[in-house]
Amino acid sequence: MKFPTRQRPLGALPGTVGTARVDRRTTSAVRRLHAGDVAVIDHLDLDRASAEALLERGVAAVVNASPFISGRYPNLGPELLAKQGVLLVDDVGPEVFGKIQDGATVRIHEGQVFVKDEPVATGRQLGADDVARLMEEARGGLATQLTSFTHNTTEFLKREQDLLLHGQGMPELRTSLAGRPVVVVVRGYDYREDLRRLRRYIREQRPVLIGVDGGADALLAAGHRPDLVVVGQDRLPLSNGPADSQDSVSRKALWSAKEVVLHTEPSAQDPGRERLDRIGLQAHTLAATAATEDVALLIADVAGASVIITVGMHATLDEFLDRHRSGLASTFLTRLRVGPRLVDAKGVPQLYAGRTRPWHLAVVLLAGLIALAVALAATPVGHTWWTAVQGSLQAFFDWFQGLFS
Repeated sequence: MKFPTRQRPLGALPGTVGTARVDRRTTSAVRRLHAGDVAVIDHLDLDRASAEALLERGVAAVVNASPFISGRYPNLGPELLAKQGVLLVDDVGPEVFGKIQDGATVRIHEGQVFVKDEPVATGRQLGADDVARLMEEARGGLATQLTSFTHNTTEFLKREQDLLLHGQGMPELRTSLAGRPVVVVVRGYDYREDLRRLRRYIREQRPVLIGVDGGADALLAAGHRPDLVVVGQDRLPLSNGPADSQDSVSRKALWSAKEVVLHTEPSAQDPGRERLDRIGLQAHTLAATAATEDVALLIADVAGASVIITVGMHATLDEFLDRHRSGLASTFLTRLRVGPRLVDAKGVPQLYAGRTRPWHLAVVLLAGLIALAVALAATPVGHTWWTAVQGSLQAFFDWFQGLFS
């Protein structure tokens, strides 16, 4: 992960100076960011995944038209940026997009944003202490979120009980998952570290690799070919190049997979299928209101996977609320369904020590023979034996040298 670098202020003027990358959508702004730039975005309750994407690009400051933390729930993005020293200014209002042009040089000082030394926007500058205080206040909103979650869970179960309870609508895959370990990869929290932890496991156990949306590109970047890609219709690529956003999948990843499952909403319109047809890619279709990552878990479970290892997925309540509040009900019920088969990638190194290879046994055997030889050499019999061996070896070397003299 790249850490942000502060640029020196122009002349004697105080503050942080950088090139503005202006876009209401954080994912679009991230693609144009360079180290030391200032992101000007409109992102209410910035999530951790977006913050990680900003840090990877080396952002120096983030100006947000909306509040970084609204107080509805404790979102994790601002805390991550503040800990890494990124300057945060929020609640500057949507007018900022008409006052700052993309590529302009801006200066930020005490909550004010300047262009050519003229103040164009004013907001709230947040330090690490401010973010910590707002996060603590936001935790008071968890009760409201959990009440809403209870209602959403009941409604989701009514809509998707056939899928959850009976696996109805699951595609018939050519790839066999029955009795095999499965690794489901989402380009989410700590996914790179999770894939590094699993490198040995994947090499030795050869699990079925499932990439969810941008997780397919994460597998390719780690040197693995996805067996199956499960992609939401709103995460399909718009171009031939790399993925269009952090969550999207590239055409390269789709073409590299052995099979593709398109996750659609249960409606008459299916723009995802038309887009796949245009690029000549055949795919299974599964219509469900569940989150795409939950669909991938259900596919593995219904197909009879022996164990399902998750990479980059949510592990705590804060992470669930931060990343995918609208799909919290599907995530909760899906994990109840998958139950004992589910293992987080962070726990695999503690449970899996690796296979015993022949060279492991050879090393142990050699160490034992050396220890035995040392023990024998310390005894009178061993000393006599070693003297005889030395004499035999010396006689052999003398004979060998005599052949060439």
